Amino acid sequence: MHYSLGIDAGGTYTDAVLIRDSDGAIIASNKALTTYPDPLTGIKNVLNGLEPEHLENVKLVSVSTTLSTNTILEGTGFPVALILIGDHPLEKELPTKHVLFAAGGHNHNGEENVPLDLEAIEKFALKVKGKVSAFAISSYFSTRNPEHELKARDRVLELTGLPAVCGHELSQELGAYERAVTAFLNAQLIPITRQFAQSIITDIKERGINARLLMLKCDGSVVGIRDALQKPIETIFSGPAASLVGASYLSGLETCAVVDVGGTSTDISSICGGVPDLSDEGAVVGGWKTRVRAIKMETTAMGGDSHVWTMNRELFIGPRRVIPLSVAAMQYPDFLNMLKRTPMPAREDLCENVQPTKFFLRSGYPAGELSVSEAEILNVLGDEPLSIDEIGKLIKKDPIPQTLDSLIKKRLVQAIGFTPTDALHVLGDYTDWNEEASRIGAERLSRLMRMTPHEFCTAVKKQVAMSMTLHLLSYILAGVPETAVEKILDGNYPAKFKLGIPIVLLGGPVRAYREEIKELIDAEVQVPEHAEVGNAVGALVGKGIKRVEILIRPESLMSPDKGFLVFSPTGRLKFEIYTDALDTATALGKKLIGDYMKDCGLSGPQVEISIEKKTISPDGWNHPPMETKLMVMGVGIREAKEG
Repeated sequence: MHYSLGIDAGGTYTDAVLIRDSDGAIIASNKALTTYPDPLTGIKNVLNGLEPEHLENVKLVSVSTTLSTNTILEGTGFPVALILIGDHPLEKELPTKHVLFAAGGHNHNGEENVPLDLEAIEKFALKVKGKVSAFAISSYFSTRNPEHELKARDRVLELTGLPAVCGHELSQELGAYERAVTAFLNAQLIPITRQFAQSIITDIKERGINARLLMLKCDGSVVGIRDALQKPIETIFSGPAASLVGASYLSGLETCAVVDVGGTSTDISSICGGVPDLSDEGAVVGGWKTRVRAIKMETTAMGGDSHVWTMNRELFIGPRRVIPLSVAAMQYPDFLNMLKRTPMPAREDLCENVQPTKFFLRSGYPAGELSVSEAEILNVLGDEPLSIDEIGKLIKKDPIPQTLDSLIKKRLVQAIGFTPTDALHVLGDYTDWNEEASRIGAERLSRLMRMTPHEFCTAVKKQVAMSMTLHLLSYILAGVPETAVEKILDGNYPAKFKLGIPIVLLGGPVRAYREEIKELIDAEVQVPEHAEVGNAVGALVGKGIKRVEILIRPESLMSPDKGFLVFSPTGRLKFEIYTDALDTATALGKKLIGDYMKDCGLSGPQVEISIEKKTISPDGWNHPPMETKLMVMGVGIREAKEG
C-alpha cells in the first residue's frame, strides 16, 4: 500500500496528513508547534506522531507554507540589495535602502540601449555584501532580452557568493517597477524557503523515505522542490492556496468561499467549479504589488496568535504575531510565576511593547548590524522570557519601546503576549494549552479596560469574528466600500447580508467562531472534518499546472514579411520566416511544459497541453501578424492508484 504525505508549516503549527493513494482517504493527521529559527524540530515532531510503517511507504511528499507570507506581512524579512539597470520609472518608494541605479538596459525589441556599467555593479556588490543576505536584479526590458541581468547576476555571485535573483526569471510581463519589487521579495524569501525545504529534505532522508518532493504554488498548482527553491516568490501564498484546495476536497464543494484562520493571518479566497479564482493582476503582499500569478485573496494580519493589547481603554489586535501566554506557560517552566509577579505598568506608558502581559526572549537568529541601544537590550536577553520591567533593571534604565520593535523586525527577538487563542482558553472554547496563564493575562488586561475577564475575552472573540466577516464580505463584494459593509455589520441598519455560496472554515480552533459569523451574516457555514489540517490536505491535492507565454513580433514594421523575434522565458530568438518562428515557439512552449511536469512526477497521458494563440493586425494588413501571443498551458493530474 502506498501513501502520500502532505506537510504545511504555518506561523504557529506545522501540520501533517497521510492520504492513501488507492482511494484518496485520509488515514492519519498530526499537529506540532512550528519551531524558530529552524523549522526542522517542528517537522520532526509532527512526523514523529505518524505511524513509521505508513511513512516507510510514502512515495510522494507535497508541502505548503505561510512562513514566507508571514515574513512579508510582519516586515521581518532578510535584508536585500536591489540593482536596477537602465531607466527605471519609480512609481513609489523602493522596499530597501540598499539600491543601485546602473547604466544599461534594452529597448522593446531587445536591442541594447546603453552598455552595462559592470564596474558600478562590482563596487556596489562589494560595498553591501556584509549588510545583505541576497541581491535582486531588474533590468529595463529584460523580458525582451535578459542579457544584462544575467551578466550582473553572475558577477555578483562571483564576488559575494550570495544568491542573486533576476526579474525576467519571475515574470514575462511588462512593468519594470513591479518586476523589480517581485525580484526583491523573491530574494528576501530565499533564505527562509531554502531553510524550510532543506529541513523537510533532511528529515525524510533520515527516515529512509524515498519520495518525490513537491511544493504548492500560490495559484494552487504544484511545482518540483528545485523550482520552488529558485523562485520562492511563487510560493508566498502557497499556504492560502493549500487551504482553498484542501477546503474544497474536505467539504466536497467545488464552489465555495474559504476562510482560513492561521496563527498570523486570516486568508479569504474562493473556488468555482473546482478551479481556484485567480487574480487578474499580480499578487499584492504587504502592500507591494508583484507580477506573480496567484489566487484571488483577501488577507488580514489577524490570526489566532495576533498580539492583543490595550491603550487608552481601547482594544487592539495585531498585526504582530506573538507566542500565546497559554503556550509559553507550557514551554517555559517558570513563566507562570513570572506572569503573576510582573508589576502593572503605568497607564501613561502603555503601548504595543509595554503591556502587563508582554515578554521578550532571544529568537536564535544571528545578529547583524546593531545600534548601541539594540545591542544593550539584546545582550541581556536569553532563552528565558523577560518582562520589560526586568529588562529595565538589567540595563539600568527604561528600555525604549521602539528599540524592542526594531529587534523584533530584525527577527532577533521573539515576543510573548495575550492572543485570541488565550481568549478562547478563558471562554472554554479551546483548551489545548495552559488555561491558567490565559486567565491571569485576561485579568490583567481587563482591569485596564475596566471590564471583567469574561467580558474582555468575549470582546476579543467578537472583534476577531467581525474582522473575518468584514474581510469575507469585502472579498465577495468587490468594489463596495469597506466602510459601507462595516456599517451594516455593526447593526446600524435593519439589514443583514445573505450569501449565495457556502462558506468553509479552516484552522485549529475555528469552530469557536462559527456561531459568531452566522450571527453577522445569513450563510451556510461549514467546518469539515479534518479542518484543523486542511492546508496539509491541500498541499497534496493540488494539480500540476504550468503556463508559458511566448511573444512573436516582426523585427521591423518597415519589412514585416521577414525577420521575426521570439521572446520567451529562456531568452530572445531570431527567425527569417514567420512560420519558422511560430513552429519553434510552439515546440519550445511544449518542451518547457514537459520539463516542468517531469519535475512534478507527471508525464504522458497524465498531462494535457493546450495552446491559445492571439494575434494582432490592423485592418487591411496583408502580412504576418504584427504580434502573436502564444499561451501554452499544461495541466497534470495525479490519479489515485492501488499501491
